[in-house]
Formats: sequence, structure tokens, C-alpha cells
Amino acid sequence: MMKRWVMLGVLAAALVATVQIVGAQEKSAAKAPAKPASWTGEIVDMSCYTGHGATGEKHGHECGAKCVANGTPMGLLTSNGKVMLLVLDHDNADPYNACKGWVGDKVEVTGTLASRGGINAIDVTGAKPATAAAK
Repeated sequence: MMKRWVMLGVLAAALVATVQIVGAQEKSAAKAPAKPASWTGEIVDMSCYTGHGATGEKHGHECGAKCVANGTPMGLLTSNGKVMLLVLDHDNADPYNACKGWVGDKVEVTGTLASRGGINAIDVTGAKPATAAAK
């Protein structure tokens, strides 16, 4: 009977230790809030870009603008070939909505980067034509 109580005590202590370790790992895994940054690239409509690699002013101003107006998501294609999904900032939709008029153009986008499920997305808080950014 004494062995049983000792064994139960050891198991209880192990359980408490495991819960404390897991809790500490979860706290250390919590990320600090993302800091705002800026990226420059071409606004692309994700449907045509992922479907057949469509980019450029001619596509963007014709087909891309129609696709985005019909609800196709937008992305930012950077000079290193990376694409980040553009998402609406819930506090101010204006910069995101401005990007809809710049499909196919080089734009500087400001916001915070978030990654989930393999997707990198920018919560758009600012946007302006890249030529204006260079001045």
C-alpha cells in the first residue's frame, strides 16, 4: 500500500512538472507584436499571377484591374520574386483600396507582416506609387 502512495505521488509530481514546462514553452513561443515595415513591388492580382504568371502594366491595367474589381485578392510581387498577400487593415481601408487602382504598377506598401499556414501577408496601413517614394 505504501508503494502505491509513493508511486501516485511521483506521478502527480511528474504531471505538475509537465504542465509547468508546457506553460513556460507557450509563454516563450508568444511572439512580440509585428513592427511596421515597408516593401516595394508590383501589385498583382493573385488569380492571374498564380494561374499563369501574369504581371506588368499592360496586364494590370486591363485584366488585373477587372479581376481585382471582381474580388480577386491582391499581392505584392517584390524584386526578389517573393509575393505577399495584401490584406485590408480593419482600422483604415483606404490604403488597401488605393492599391486596387495600382494593379500592374510599382508601389511602396507599408504595414505589418503576418504569416499563417504558409502564407505571408501584409496588413496594409499605407501605400503610395514607388516613384513618389523615391523622391
